[in-house]
Amino acid sequence: MAMIIDGKAISGQIREEIKEKVTGFISKYGKAPSLTVIIVGEDPASQVYVRNKARACEQVGIRSEVIRLPEDTDESSLVSLIEKLNGESGVNGILVQLPLPRGIDEKKIILAIDPKKDVDAFCYENVGRILTGDYDLLPCTPAGVMELLRRSGIEVCGKDCVVVGRSNIVGKPMAALLMHKNGTVTVCHSKTADLASHTRRADIIVAAVGKPGFITADMIKEGAVLIDVGINRTADGKLKGDIDFDGCFEKAAAITPVPGGVGPMTVTMLLQNTLKAAEKQI
Repeated sequence: MAMIIDGKAISGQIREEIKEKVTGFISKYGKAPSLTVIIVGEDPASQVYVRNKARACEQVGIRSEVIRLPEDTDESSLVSLIEKLNGESGVNGILVQLPLPRGIDEKKIILAIDPKKDVDAFCYENVGRILTGDYDLLPCTPAGVMELLRRSGIEVCGKDCVVVGRSNIVGKPMAALLMHKNGTVTVCHSKTADLASHTRRADIIVAAVGKPGFITADMIKEGAVLIDVGINRTADGKLKGDIDFDGCFEKAAAITPVPGGVGPMTVTMLLQNTLKAAEKQI
């Protein structure tokens, strides 16, 4: 029977630690670390994410500002706003909520953010630093996964690790971070032949494919650690991960639930990045 890795509880512990560090930062420098979030348009899911980020900042004492722009905002106006924020010393972190409306090049917007203020760690300089292991800021979801493993006492060194999914946001940086901890990493994706032959030998599986219940019990070995990054809404309105939780529970050594696993960690790592960015800038 699997140990359930409680992301909500671990996230709460880390937020208390961040809150303490933010208090120290304020007493040392006379101001709080600051995060500016830009949201373009009225996408309902994005609105929820932005509200959650603002609330989390408030909980730990980080100053946050949300800049809401209309759906018809053009690319050059958005770039100009980012460049203005890049030059403001009172802004430590800049985050542009994705996805952006059609007609705006996401890559161009991401690359407009000063790498020192890029708290999503998506720009090329930060991606390069992650690959070489010389980083300050990490993409929030992979960083959250690594904290879940570390704080649950799960050793990565020497383990067979399979990452299912190769996105720039999760899969690729996840593979790099596991390698930095001396895991032997395989990245699987939609073109992988015989996916199950890879997942069945994995000590640790990180699933990030966006398909509910995609990883089933017959695809894992006894005693595997299962980290579920997927958040999928089913037809009946329930949230379900990429891993068949009920089917895999008896066979796995440890598993993250959905919701309450990786999800809470993502925003917590954003807070950590904002604090780190502020410390580096000062």
